[in-house]
Amino acid sequence: MTLLQWFIFFLAVQVVHYLGTWKLYKKAGRKTWEAAVPVYNAVILMKIIRKPVYWAILLFIPIVNLIMFPVVWVLTLKSFGKKSSLDTILGIVTIGFYIYYINYVEDVKYITQEEYDAEKKKESTLGSLLFAVVVATIVHTYVMQPFTIPTASLEKTLLIGDFLFVSKFHYGARTPMTAVAAPMVHDTLPVIGKSYTNWPQLPSFRFPGFEEVEKNDIVVFNWPTDTVRYFGDTKSIGLRKPIDKKSNYVKRCVGTPGDTLSIKNGTVYIDGKELQLSDRAKLQYFHTIYIKPGTLSTQQVYQILHENGSTEFGQVNSKSTVFANLTLEGAEKIKSITGIDSIVKYINPAEGTKTFPHTKPSWSGDNMGPVYIPEAGKTVTLTKETLPFYEMIIKEYEGNKLQVMGDEIRINGEIATSYTFKQNYYWMMGDNRHNSLDSRYWGFVPEDHIVGKPVFIWMSLDQNVPWKNFSEKVRWDRMFTTVSGEGKPVSYFKYFLILLAGWFVFDYFRKKKKKANS
Repeated sequence: MTLLQWFIFFLAVQVVHYLGTWKLYKKAGRKTWEAAVPVYNAVILMKIIRKPVYWAILLFIPIVNLIMFPVVWVLTLKSFGKKSSLDTILGIVTIGFYIYYINYVEDVKYITQEEYDAEKKKESTLGSLLFAVVVATIVHTYVMQPFTIPTASLEKTLLIGDFLFVSKFHYGARTPMTAVAAPMVHDTLPVIGKSYTNWPQLPSFRFPGFEEVEKNDIVVFNWPTDTVRYFGDTKSIGLRKPIDKKSNYVKRCVGTPGDTLSIKNGTVYIDGKELQLSDRAKLQYFHTIYIKPGTLSTQQVYQILHENGSTEFGQVNSKSTVFANLTLEGAEKIKSITGIDSIVKYINPAEGTKTFPHTKPSWSGDNMGPVYIPEAGKTVTLTKETLPFYEMIIKEYEGNKLQVMGDEIRINGEIATSYTFKQNYYWMMGDNRHNSLDSRYWGFVPEDHIVGKPVFIWMSLDQNVPWKNFSEKVRWDRMFTTVSGEGKPVSYFKYFLILLAGWFVFDYFRKKKKKANS
């Protein structure tokens, strides 16, 4: 929906509200015109149902308002004596339109303060629960979101089973785009399935952040080309999903707006210079390991791979070779072991049209480019050769009508020989270079798809260890560690336990002193 369409929709809601409540406003001792003034009518309604004025603000916060609307409908009914279970059900099932019936048909009276106070005691538990849900929804949507690492694309840097907190405020929180969705879940609900409706969509903006997405940042974003029901689904390909309901991905940013990126033999170059990664980045590549015949048993080879951090490797074949995923550091260590003849880093051969932009048969995930990463306000020349790089941007991400007729390119009906970008774009890649579905295969990440920055690992569970071996399943050295920074990650878990124990001791003596003074 456009801003104009939303404005018309907003005014229509105000008309619906006025027509359904003006008599009730009058019976509550207010002026009938107060039911017609946008925003002000919400403030007055909060006074009528005897709730804090800040509740009016919650009615205009996307997703949170989905929780608030049914509550306000029910409280409006109760404020005029309609407090039976049937009244509550009718108020919710009719999407609030039961209030019309009360407004025009029934001769209801506004309840007294005494009646309200008596009813309030019954609602204290429900009110506390509602407050907790609202606060949790606000925090989840605008401040910090929990996230679990689902794949090995950042293996060695972030592991499958890491539980993260993702900051929404580092890059600036987005306001939700999907107006009707279940709070605090992403795209699916257990049993029910889809957790949202595609319509209506809200105009979205991003609050100011205190940093920009930079090269080397690990970033959570919505997968731009997502067309599945939920992450990992392979059966329902073809869905069109709202931006904020596309699957969440986490990768490392290796290219920022305005960069020209190339990949040569698996190494990333920006504007002709090799990209320097942080010391916490642990790149992995598949390697072919050649073993001197008769020197190492199969079990010894597997033990060597395990000790040097490889979690993905094949079987030792009849030619005494094994294919294994290793960091460059791990490969160097294995190379010096007696019995190892040599190690060769695997380089993907030409992959046809598998890699972005799907028109370069000689490119592969290890050798591709140059690729210009679009920057907001910058203009590029459009030809049949350059169009495949920017086709998704023009059509999908920036909402234009694109037509190609022979050598002629039309955008929104006009012949176009150039295009100016409306937003910034990024190039994201996994550190596990040969086991990562990333920008090399589907292209740029638009700025409006950026979700947030992972900042903290609060729990880490090894998926290969059964729950009965809990002490081994928990990766204790990864708990309460930061995601960014220099040097080896340090666990702050013991400091957390010390502070927690200190709190319990303090609370015990505080209560003891309070009891002695009473």
